[in-house]
Amino acid sequence: MKLQEVLLENKIEIHPVLSIREDQLCTLDFTSDNLDPQFLQVHDVESMQAYLDGIYLSKGKSIGIGGYLERRVLYKRFTHFNQEGLEERDFHLGVDIWMPAGSEVFAPIPGRIHSFAINDNKGDYGGTIILEHKIYDDLVYTLYGHLSHLSLTDKSIGQTIEGGQNFAQLGDASENGGWAPHLHFQIIKDLQEWVGDYPGVCSEGDINYYSSNCPNPMLLIKCTAK
Repeated sequence: MKLQEVLLENKIEIHPVLSIREDQLCTLDFTSDNLDPQFLQVHDVESMQAYLDGIYLSKGKSIGIGGYLERRVLYKRFTHFNQEGLEERDFHLGVDIWMPAGSEVFAPIPGRIHSFAINDNKGDYGGTIILEHKIYDDLVYTLYGHLSHLSLTDKSIGQTIEGGQNFAQLGDASENGGWAPHLHFQIIKDLQEWVGDYPGVCSEGDINYYSSNCPNPMLLIKCTAK
């Protein structure tokens, strides 16, 4: 049974992951099809934020969203995704929501803390929390990347997190892996042996497995009322 059908069948209420309104959102394109001159000049945090600010100004929006299964060119500047002898990883497995550092993160459905870590490779998640959710007889996991380090200080394995509970905040570039502030949100069906981490970007050769194991996170992203 698909995750969305399970949620509906069990009447599980979905809460907003971030305090966002639909009329604030604009979809972003980080693929090679984006020929915007300012996007082509993105090479660090400052130029990325300048690009985002320019998009928001031109579209009358304030929050960027998107990226599920998007083949991105952003990762070429990080060795974390381009290791010698391995296929380049450039397919994004989650949804990114670009908002200011300090923005509060909420659990979309009830769960417990499975694990957490600071993944501090350049371009990595930085502060990371993984929640475990029991839905009917199955377990499913949600991953939250690019969090503040402070978000992890009061956490414990097995800690209960209620649906709609604020349990983390977005980090800035000094603690989120070197990115303009945003949330990486990902659903994972089989976490295998991963603890405090899970691939959020995969290679073309692995896309069939990961796209099946990581369904579209928009299933659990809900906007607040306009």
